[in-house]
Amino acid sequence: MTERWTAAATAWMLRPPASDDHKYSRGVVGIRTGSAAYPGAAVLGVDAAWRTGVGMVRYLGPARAADLVLARRPETVTAEGRVQAWVVGSGTDPAARDAAETAALRGILAGAEPVIVDAGALGLARDAAAPVIVTPHAREHDALRSAIGLAPVSPDAGEDERAAACAESAARLGAVVLLKGAVTIVADPAGGIRRVEAGTAWLATAGTGDVLAGAIGAVVAALIARDGAAGLPVLADAAAAAAWLHGRAGTLAAGALGPAGGPITALEVAEALPRAVAEVLARGSAQPPS
Repeated sequence: MTERWTAAATAWMLRPPASDDHKYSRGVVGIRTGSAAYPGAAVLGVDAAWRTGVGMVRYLGPARAADLVLARRPETVTAEGRVQAWVVGSGTDPAARDAAETAALRGILAGAEPVIVDAGALGLARDAAAPVIVTPHAREHDALRSAIGLAPVSPDAGEDERAAACAESAARLGAVVLLKGAVTIVADPAGGIRRVEAGTAWLATAGTGDVLAGAIGAVVAALIARDGAAGLPVLADAAAAAAWLHGRAGTLAAGALGPAGGPITALEVAEALPRAVAEVLARGSAQPPS
């Protein structure tokens, strides 16, 4: 099954807060990202998670990154506690990761909560017991494929070839694979493929992947808080919905500069996420994704 992801499909995956909701019922996402070298990744992912619409964000990471997170988003909780989903790996380098941090990541990947695995943690995903969404770009996807015994994808591959490779990777990993690109491909192990238009080429700038990871974490945490559990095809739908919102936020941020768009930063994409969410919720959807 292959489908072009739409605003209506995105709307189905979201839920506005009800009068009896509280911070826990709206979802709690745990974020373990950033490093001494790349603390900004933590700020971007946390900011994006808040702005996508979640009840609480827990940040567990290096002290410098935590200080920057709290300066930007003081509502963030920096203590351990329950979560409905995790985001790990953004802004980290596996070569610089110590044994204690590797053990902590492996513990998260051995748990029951869904884990969005980005950047420096991708190499740990193949051993995960938790439901996993991996979010590689093309080079990271090739490295991941090599680790699981698959051939790299040609740099000249068209959209159909990229989609087939993404589905092959998902089946081999037993995980959701979100392959970033001008058209983002989201595949689940059962063979479902979702194609999400990026929205604007202005999104090709540093840090937007960190924003995307945070947005996925928020959508997944809210989904689990609402429904209690979700299979991998539903998690793939959630990832596609977050990718659509990310693309729409980029379009809104760039479009604010003029009809042809203009240069934007990753933080500006995060700041546009509430408007993207509000637009989708105002539209609504009468049926689930096909």
